[in-house]
Amino acid sequence: MKALSFTLSGKTAFFKKPDVNQYAYFTYNNIHKIALFGTLGAICGLGGYTQLHNINRGKKPNQLDYDTGYPEFYEKLRYLKVSIIPLSTNGYFSKKIQVFNNSVGYASKEEGGNLIVREQWLENPRWNIMILDDESEQYKCIKDFLFGSKSIFSPYLGKNDHPATIENIEEIVLGDATGYYVHSLFIKDSETIDGFQPEGELPYLFQEVSPYTLQKEYHFYEYETLIFTNMEVDTLPKDTYSYENRNYSFI
Repeated sequence: MKALSFTLSGKTAFFKKPDVNQYAYFTYNNIHKIALFGTLGAICGLGGYTQLHNINRGKKPNQLDYDTGYPEFYEKLRYLKVSIIPLSTNGYFSKKIQVFNNSVGYASKEEGGNLIVREQWLENPRWNIMILDDESEQYKCIKDFLFGSKSIFSPYLGKNDHPATIENIEEIVLGDATGYYVHSLFIKDSETIDGFQPEGELPYLFQEVSPYTLQKEYHFYEYETLIFTNMEVDTLPKDTYSYENRNYSFI
């Protein structure tokens, strides 16, 4: 089994949580599948939410030419299996609240039309990303563009304020998983963690409810709980493979 492997990083990143929007906008700690597909889609020139909105502008949902599907990047990439490996000691990245002004006249109903925006940004995030080779045209497109150092649109980490750096691109050969450790994010099962960590290491367990799929009609996030830990698991997750004696779960 082959996979495309590369390092994805940036000085900052912002993957907005949609459930809090009053005092400040908060970010997920790790890039999630949908944001990753958006980054990969930008590289291959696939349309996103804006393009879908423009197609449907001025139309009503019951019209024959109204597009009720997903954004193009998600429609074409959603079947890819990916492994996300945080390149930090315990899965956590530093975060800092950034404050700036949105001074376009329609930004706020307050006098002067100035809106004070507060966003929580990740600082120096870095992941290793693996994409399982499913022999699809989408995999081949991503592979061709990455190895050719090409991109149709500029890849970024959540927003175009946060340009992405892609390095260490290689195609690797995966083997069968062995043992009871998983060295990537993986989906939580009810009885997943055994409780033992490698000798000489302090145990850690990172857990986050993360966007996993899109609901088709309204494009809301649908979630899974993801785990990153150095403790043993009772059973290796489905679609777990080994590379250089480490196990990686493809979600």
